[in-house]
Amino acid sequence: MPSSISQTFETLRDRAQCALIPFLTAGDPDLETTAEALRLLDQQGADMIELGVPYSDPLADGPVIQAAATRALAKGTTLDQVLAMVTQVAPTLRSPIILFTYYNPILNRGIEQFLQNLVAAGVKGLVVPDLPLEEADILLKPAEKAGIEVILLVAPTSPAERILAIAAKSQGFIYLVSTTGVTGVRDTMEDRVKVLIEQLRQVTDKPIGVGFGISQPEHARQVMEWGADGTIVGSAFVKRLSEGSPKEGLKALSEFCHTLKVAITPVS
Repeated sequence: MPSSISQTFETLRDRAQCALIPFLTAGDPDLETTAEALRLLDQQGADMIELGVPYSDPLADGPVIQAAATRALAKGTTLDQVLAMVTQVAPTLRSPIILFTYYNPILNRGIEQFLQNLVAAGVKGLVVPDLPLEEADILLKPAEKAGIEVILLVAPTSPAERILAIAAKSQGFIYLVSTTGVTGVRDTMEDRVKVLIEQLRQVTDKPIGVGFGISQPEHARQVMEWGADGTIVGSAFVKRLSEGSPKEGLKALSEFCHTLKVAITPVS
């Protein structure tokens, strides 16, 4: 059974390793392929896996992940189906699963019920990109009791006092958004990320994961060298899985994961 998010980061820190955190959209092209993709990512060195629940109005997602969510919804993928699949797969993985969802499905189900469903499915963490800091306690406190770590996002535009407040409340790790705008593949990493990592280090000892725009092994290595504890890669994985047949997509996904893991693994 996977460890918690915090425990996984502690283990990696002891080994002086940076976490590789791939992102997938559940149900694209179908949930059977998603389940196989989770297993392959786990085998190829993923340290945690972020799993996106398809949503009709994904504000933080770029075109690649939006298109994947649209395809998954068109197939009729539901939250219950996603959690049923995770229930089967999670116990077989070394990597803890972090569920990525918008706040409306949580509100619709009720916070306590939603958290109970996550615990039953074996989910360890939660990212809710449209949950503002000012309203986060309504989810953070019951989640902490349930053993689900809610990871908050820091934007490049966040002022210093807000960064401090987010860092204090975020559980598991702090999700540092590397660029303004939505997720997506980019050619280079912005130097501002290095400054933000240094800024966060001055106010917290919690792990820092960097996401949005990391699409190449050199990007992952760069954020590791800048001092990040984790590198989060989304659109580049989703794109590979969506191209060709499911078998071809899984092969491309597996190979890419291995390449990224090699790039951020220190040479002993």
